[in-house]
Amino acid sequence: MEVRRQFKEIKGLMEGKEKPDYANCVTIVTKSAQKEMIAPSLLAILAPIVVGILMGIEAEVGLLVGALISCFVLAIMMANSGGAWDNAKKYIESGAEGGKGSDSHKAAVVGDTVGDPFKDTAGPSLNILIKLMSMVSIVFASFIMANSFFK
Repeated sequence: MEVRRQFKEIKGLMEGKEKPDYANCVTIVTKSAQKEMIAPSLLAILAPIVVGILMGIEAEVGLLVGALISCFVLAIMMANSGGAWDNAKKYIESGAEGGKGSDSHKAAVVGDTVGDPFKDTAGPSLNILIKLMSMVSIVFASFIMANSFFK
């Protein structure tokens, strides 16, 4: 809606004579992204506590080991596939498969658009998830051991 509003209200924007209000668009997207990350963040913080209290310390360890293994494998996959998409675009831009402007290049640009966030943000953020869950478990370890239903 904001982009449409700017196209309607800012004269000369379509012709490239005026600049759009980037800051307003970035603010809208940032606020939305932060709002959408509340539930996943709470899940990462509360899951170790709830699992530890309801199912005991063995289940807590199982949760952490499962998170470690699955996040590690997923992070490696994201780094490799993101790099592969990036390298495919560079390879095509060097003249292979029709070079720039070809259908292959258009597809590679789309792939690189997905690949860059994969390798630069989503993959490394899984490391933070593993650390967060582990730190919550360590901080609440004595509480979990004292209040667990299964001791």
